[in-house]
Amino acid sequence: MNSKITSLFIIFFFIVFNCSISAQKTKDLNGTQIAFLSDVHLQDLFGGFSDSDYKGVLNPKTGQYALVRTMSSQLHSTRIFNENYFAFLAALEDIAKRKIKYVALPGDYTDDGQPIHVRGLAKILEQYTQKYGIEFFITTGNHDPVGPFAQESGKEDFLGKDGKSQPIYSKDGMYKPNLTIEQPVVVTADIAKMGYLGITDQLNNFGFHPNKKNKFWATPFSNYSSENYTFERALESAKLANRVYQVAPGYEVPDVSYVVEPIDGLWLMAIDGNVYIPKKTDSDPKDSKSYSEASTGYNNVLSNKKHLIKWVQDISAEVKKQGKTLVAFSHFPMIDFNDDASTEIKELLGPNKWQLNRVPVEEVAQVFADAGLQIHFGGHMHINDTGVRTSPKGNTLVNIQTPSLAAYIPAYKLLTLKKNNVVDIQTITIDKVPRFDELFDLYKMEYQFLESQNSKDIWNVDILKTKNYHDFTDFHLKELVRLRFLKDDWPSDFATFLLNISAKDLLVLANMNSDKDFDFILKNKEQFQKEWKEGEAKSEQILIKNKLKKEDFNYTGNDLLIDFYRFRSADELAFADVTEKRAATYKVLSKLFLESKDEPSKPLQKQMKLFFTILNKFMHEVPADHFTVDLKSGEINRKER
Repeated sequence: MNSKITSLFIIFFFIVFNCSISAQKTKDLNGTQIAFLSDVHLQDLFGGFSDSDYKGVLNPKTGQYALVRTMSSQLHSTRIFNENYFAFLAALEDIAKRKIKYVALPGDYTDDGQPIHVRGLAKILEQYTQKYGIEFFITTGNHDPVGPFAQESGKEDFLGKDGKSQPIYSKDGMYKPNLTIEQPVVVTADIAKMGYLGITDQLNNFGFHPNKKNKFWATPFSNYSSENYTFERALESAKLANRVYQVAPGYEVPDVSYVVEPIDGLWLMAIDGNVYIPKKTDSDPKDSKSYSEASTGYNNVLSNKKHLIKWVQDISAEVKKQGKTLVAFSHFPMIDFNDDASTEIKELLGPNKWQLNRVPVEEVAQVFADAGLQIHFGGHMHINDTGVRTSPKGNTLVNIQTPSLAAYIPAYKLLTLKKNNVVDIQTITIDKVPRFDELFDLYKMEYQFLESQNSKDIWNVDILKTKNYHDFTDFHLKELVRLRFLKDDWPSDFATFLLNISAKDLLVLANMNSDKDFDFILKNKEQFQKEWKEGEAKSEQILIKNKLKKEDFNYTGNDLLIDFYRFRSADELAFADVTEKRAATYKVLSKLFLESKDEPSKPLQKQMKLFFTILNKFMHEVPADHFTVDLKSGEINRKER
């Protein structure tokens, strides 16, 4: 009898002891924070070439040389090339001030994986590690590396003397001279694109290799578990030769995914979502140009990188077994990042617009949810968004899109672990950036040169009047719409209509009963005086009902289009620039265009209905600013700032 009591006591003791340990781990993690900085696209403005005396262009404001891209090039690009350098430093300073010790970078942390920029990134990260004790964990993006192996490269749009473009290439003969540039080509190997080997060697201290402080570190190819883990085994597993797979028969490429336990109870999973598929079956397996680019993301993981799914499944099971917390991050989104408006976007703009090929198919979220992932941080699209999917088996995955510091609105995500498997997500905007205007005198030189050449579609010099980095990125977006998106994204007739319509006219048109298309009505207003007056009368009633005034519609179709892109890029963060009052007018217009169940027969009416369907989804989807996620249920709750 005494023996039985003793046995029961021992069992009871172990149950209580284990529960105490588990509770202690949970308690220890409560308050633990991880910052996610995606798509930094760092170009080292003040880095030096190791094999060339070229220093860049002399900045008259500082007396310092800088390696700068032209303003024209960055106002035609979805990312800023220069000022984001200062934004990155500002974000790191903010992180240090908040005493955050863990930072994840979900890819595209360099311009294109060039040695000069990779060195510059490593130097900055090392400084913040030494000064503040911050641990950095990075994974690959489609810009780092651009291909699985090193390749020659260069760009012609660096800013040179007298405001002219300066070509810089990694090899002689790569660039064909342009008479309007009139600058000798700079040749340096430091502007080539590094492959996996170069990038992981240069950045091995930031997650790609194990650290002695780690509790656990492994790859999809490791042959050990957390129970028999040793640092020596991890070092051997980290060698690039031990981290390769066949992406297609005869084509072997690296996969540098890893999982790390930086603190007891927390496992960070860095997924390498790059998939380089051979273009032809008879190409050179060691030549990066033999492979298609990796920008498609997880759709290609399902077909050509299936071992990752099994690895995620195994790690998730181990985490669950040990009662730990798993947070995954990678460069590519796992869920539709267009607020589930991709179908309407395809219908309005066409299948090859707005990078719709990058939208994950529904199977991606289902597969990874069923593999055990509950929360995933992605990047790639330079947008702020939250996506949720629950698989038929009842497993929920939350995908959090991290904004870029090189685009509107510049921000990073901050995850705080709470009790009871709840995580708090904040979006930290980087609005004010010291030195953001340091290069403006150089851009003035560029603008003067372009004016002297009577250049077409010259950029708006008023961007140099912006007072802070937030306004600079907002101006960048406006110019991007004007110089690129209007021409590239939209059907020409619809774009012309939007640029020539006022919001007041749009409100009346939405209230008119006519079988004629909008452009015909506007061009022949005298024929529709009766219908127009009826539309105005209805509009008045709607304004009264919604507590709005005519003056609230004092904006143009171009303003509407700018706000459309603001919401697409920044989600609910865009309200800071759109204003709640303007947003209220959009809700009214959306309701008017969407309340009709009949499919419009005229092209412009149909396009406007699709336009407002998309805008309405952008404005009314899942919280993307400050919210909590219950990892058990997948429930998301908005939190007020």
